[in-house]
Amino acid sequence: MDANDENSWNGEEDDSERPIRQGPKKEKKGNTLPIWGNERTMNMNPLILTNIQSSHYFKVNLYELKTYHEVIDEIYYKVQHMEPWEKGSRKTAGQTGMCGGVRGVGAGGIVSTAYCLLYKLFTLKLTRKQVNGLITHQDSPYIRGLGFMYIRYTQPPADLWDWYDEYLEDEEEIDVKAGGGQTMTIGCMLRIFLTKLEWFSTLFPRIPVPIQQSLEKKMSERFPHNAPIRQPPRNVGGPSRPVDRGGDDGFGEAEKFSKHRRDSPNGGPPFSDGSSFLRDSYRERDVRPQKDRDVRDGDRSRDRDRDRDRDRERERHRDRERERDRYKGHGQSRDRSRSRDRERERHHGRDKDKYRERDYREQHTSRDRHRSSSYR
Repeated sequence: MDANDENSWNGEEDDSERPIRQGPKKEKKGNTLPIWGNERTMNMNPLILTNIQSSHYFKVNLYELKTYHEVIDEIYYKVQHMEPWEKGSRKTAGQTGMCGGVRGVGAGGIVSTAYCLLYKLFTLKLTRKQVNGLITHQDSPYIRGLGFMYIRYTQPPADLWDWYDEYLEDEEEIDVKAGGGQTMTIGCMLRIFLTKLEWFSTLFPRIPVPIQQSLEKKMSERFPHNAPIRQPPRNVGGPSRPVDRGGDDGFGEAEKFSKHRRDSPNGGPPFSDGSSFLRDSYRERDVRPQKDRDVRDGDRSRDRDRDRDRDRERERHRDRERERDRYKGHGQSRDRSRSRDRERERHHGRDKDKYRERDYREQHTSRDRHRSSSYR
């Protein structure tokens, strides 16, 4: 009996023949990228999509671009912000209800180059490798920004964390506002994508509540000094458009982050320390209701005064109209009486002529009779 047989007889196995246990392999995802949601509209707001599809830039200029690399070159040269509308092309002042600017359902404008190119990327049906090429591109932050926005619009909400996790602290800066003046980091923009529904004057696709709660939990673990940004509660039965507070709320969270960045004494980005943006925003939210009530009360009293003045003016106008109609009626009655008298005089004159002519004929007839009788 050799050594190997002896070891096997004693219940021992040769290490060289023992199978090696391996940990679970990480699932390798295919290159084909699935589209979540509506595969025709890219889950985009219908107003924006209609403006994109009818724009001359999309139908003519972008139609000539057939490849992924040509579209990237176009983004590099043409995109200068991440808003859905060009600066000054969308007038929402004075619109209320479903025409409010925040909800993305209202009067349109000139759709931005960025969103036209975003939809052009969607028509190319990008692969996973191409999307990774967008978000890691080194030539322009707008190429990366449109790549991340493509993910937000087209990928399943459950996969968003896997896509964004590596870049949540990316320090590359990007100016997202049309016309400039709203610079933030890529990481800050991605946090907004994960925690907020509004983006300027449109909405991202909704994230299911369980997935949203999971994202908020991961964000609080990743950034313990800054709790995840929750959606503000909506006023039940109130207006669907938020009250205008000096223009800061009309553009969603991106505007607030940029305002905080401009106003901060050290000029640091949001989330730079534990006391930065969120505590200020919560404190401001606690103070705002009383201010809003005061503003609304003042507006109501002004509206009542305006209505009262308007009613008085209408009453004066009605009195003037009645007076004018009364005088007009008197004048018309006088005219009618005059015309009646003239008509009566005219008939009377005709009757006189008739009677005169009849008398004349009778006189002549009687004279002729008398002459004829005298000749006989």
